[in-house]
Amino acid sequence: MKKTLLALAVLTAAGSANAGINLYDANGVKVDLSGVAEVQLYDGFEKHGDSTIRIDDGDLVLHATVAVSDNLNVVSGTAFKYEDRDLQNYELWTGFSGEFGTITIGRQLLISDDSGIGKDYELGAGQIDFAQTEGDRVAKYVYDNGTFYTAVSHEMDTDHSTTITDGRVGFRTGGLDVRVYGYDGKRIGLKGLVDDGAFVDGKPIIIPGKAGEDIRGYNLEAEYAMGAINLAASFGQVKYQAADTKVTQKNIDLYEINGSYTIDKTTLALGYVRGEDKVDNGNVINNVYANVTQQLHSNVRAYVELGYSDDKKDELEDFGYVAGLEVKF
Repeated sequence: MKKTLLALAVLTAAGSANAGINLYDANGVKVDLSGVAEVQLYDGFEKHGDSTIRIDDGDLVLHATVAVSDNLNVVSGTAFKYEDRDLQNYELWTGFSGEFGTITIGRQLLISDDSGIGKDYELGAGQIDFAQTEGDRVAKYVYDNGTFYTAVSHEMDTDHSTTITDGRVGFRTGGLDVRVYGYDGKRIGLKGLVDDGAFVDGKPIIIPGKAGEDIRGYNLEAEYAMGAINLAASFGQVKYQAADTKVTQKNIDLYEINGSYTIDKTTLALGYVRGEDKVDNGNVINNVYANVTQQLHSNVRAYVELGYSDDKKDELEDFGYVAGLEVKF
């Protein structure tokens, strides 16, 4: 699980491992268990940061599918992450699937969690930062017929707290895959409701400066695969405004181009990222990364990555490196 901290923004992402072990498959009931562990030797772009061993990813995922008719399944899932010592449940949902697509409700990842075309592990400038891409009160719909695909998700409001709506539309033809993501979040990171629950004009009183942020943005992405070569490009914009004062805090444009080439079980990747904060005296980052990945087994990969960054405010180190081993089941 990649978490890249840069001067422009903090990229927060969460993801589930691919299903790897079938625990049960009979009488219309299928249960799959999967997991991932990833550990790195890491020295990033943080100013004056030291090399360290870091646990980058730890997940345990359980999915179940129950066939209730020839055209309808009931689906459910739960997932835990344990990158820190505390065990956290970040997925707990139920829903329905069929030819119409998949509808799920509960604690789960938002559609925008899938955004980004980066081929970096840690040392790219991240993808467009939608800040929060998971929630406890999410309704999600996903449809994919192989050529056309679309999805929408909504984190529901409760007591005037965070609410998010996002979505995706895309199509595939030959080796080309083009899609666009949109994101509209309100009161992201809200911390400032007064303790006594007082209201004025039907709205809760919020401590100044702690109302969270209103975040809107999009990311346009394209990938093209031709044999062993994969090329990708993206352009995104995202604006952060204080939810109470509506003052724009960040207004970011982010560009990325990258490519990879696979030889047998070895993949070479190279990418360039440019981020521009258009708010007065905002930072500008130019970033290049390169990595080599060795697929030791279908469930095991080892990699080494080098990165260079140059930013206008000199808030980042120029060089970084990471070496990691990921094991999935």
